[in-house]
Amino acid sequence: MNYWLLKSEPEVFSIDDLKKQKTSIWDGVRNYQARNFLRAMQVGDLAFFYHSSTEPPGVVGLCRVLETHIPDPTQFDPASPYFDAQSTRENPRWWTVRVGFVEKYRRMLTLKLLREQFSPDELLLLRRGNRLSVMPVASEVAERLIAMTTSR
Repeated sequence: MNYWLLKSEPEVFSIDDLKKQKTSIWDGVRNYQARNFLRAMQVGDLAFFYHSSTEPPGVVGLCRVLETHIPDPTQFDPASPYFDAQSTRENPRWWTVRVGFVEKYRRMLTLKLLREQFSPDELLLLRRGNRLSVMPVASEVAERLIAMTTSR
């Protein structure tokens, strides 16, 4: 099993939205490196759900990858802000996964706390200038993050 971190602005899509819907595709990713990470995900992988562009930002829960290699439908919708005129159904450019709700943490693991506990080499999220919305998390780091949620 692999671990990931998925970032979303809570006003756009929050952990509470996922909890209510139970499952959702992770659409609208338009960065090639993040897209490649989505393509590397496997059914059963776990992802930390991170609320960004909020105060404070931080990890708020956990979801599981339920389905992989889904063409992102927003790339084909001219009314979508994620529309890509160069992408076709025969040759899609953007891919996504379906995730399912696992849990919402009682307390957020704030960005401040993450910076206190991890180095930028351990957690890609902490690297200066990193703006990826999808990123891998090493197993050892994931285990520490999970332990932090149960010890708080």
